[in-house]
Amino acid sequence: MDKQLNYAPCGFLSISHEGIITEVNQTFLKWMGYEQADVLNKHIEFLMSIPNKLIFHSYFYPTINIQRCVEELFISFKHQDGISNPYLLNARMYTEDEMERIDCILVKMKKRIDYELELRSAKKQVEAAYIDKERALAKLEQIHLEIEQKQAELLEMNATLIELSVTDKLTGLKNRRYFQEKLEEQFSVFDKTAKSFSLFILDIDHFKKVNDTFGHQVGDEVLAQLAQILKTKARSEDTVARYGGEEFVVILPETNEDEAKDIAEYLRRAVEYAKWQTGKITVSIGIATATLKDSEATILKRADEALYVSKENGRNRVTHCRDLSKQKDDN
Repeated sequence: MDKQLNYAPCGFLSISHEGIITEVNQTFLKWMGYEQADVLNKHIEFLMSIPNKLIFHSYFYPTINIQRCVEELFISFKHQDGISNPYLLNARMYTEDEMERIDCILVKMKKRIDYELELRSAKKQVEAAYIDKERALAKLEQIHLEIEQKQAELLEMNATLIELSVTDKLTGLKNRRYFQEKLEEQFSVFDKTAKSFSLFILDIDHFKKVNDTFGHQVGDEVLAQLAQILKTKARSEDTVARYGGEEFVVILPETNEDEAKDIAEYLRRAVEYAKWQTGKITVSIGIATATLKDSEATILKRADEALYVSKENGRNRVTHCRDLSKQKDDN
């Protein structure tokens, strides 16, 4: 690496197609508190928290493989002391010696915070000028309007960034990353209040047949229509998200087993009796209700097992994981 790049005013990482760090400049090492030996030949994800790993898997890898570049990805890396530092990442994939490489440029986000402080300071100066310099009132009003406009633009830009990071582009629902965060929050509430909640996983029956028969564009339209049904029919307090592929998840706060099953049946019927361009579309649903023994992983596993039973028993049905225990007892 040449000296200019090594000490450039931006971070630089080069990784293999598998994500192994092969080069890093001194600027990034200094920002993050690491030595080269701490970083080289390690997977880039060791610098990330779980939510940021999800961003990398759901956006970075697909985008870099399809478009061979990524622009302005909002990502955080863990400093050597464990504190997350925010960055804007730009990356480009290229081939060298028959090996695919990915160069990443990282820009600190701290300037955006400084920008906000500058705006606040400018606003205070404007307010003081109103008192001290009445002669410049007209001009000061214009400055004030410009500052307010920039503040609004900045707030809108930040809100858009946040929304994009937690939204599934195809369906408009919240994405898997947002769902994981809400599930963690729900368990935190559960631990403090002991108010149970339920969760179900919903899967479109024979979705592969829809894609094979009508094409992937129609398949995408089916996913979008199903998302709209779930969004409009679910309760306002529920969290509806796309889990991946043709699977969707719903978190139902303060909802016991029987209530969860009733809601799932209501949604199942809403899907079954909706008008679809492909003919009849049905879904299978698996439900789990949180217990004191549960974690994020176990409640998802129990709901998934219940979903499997719904599929095995003919599809277009709802199964609560408690029914699995009853079936075992009957046998």
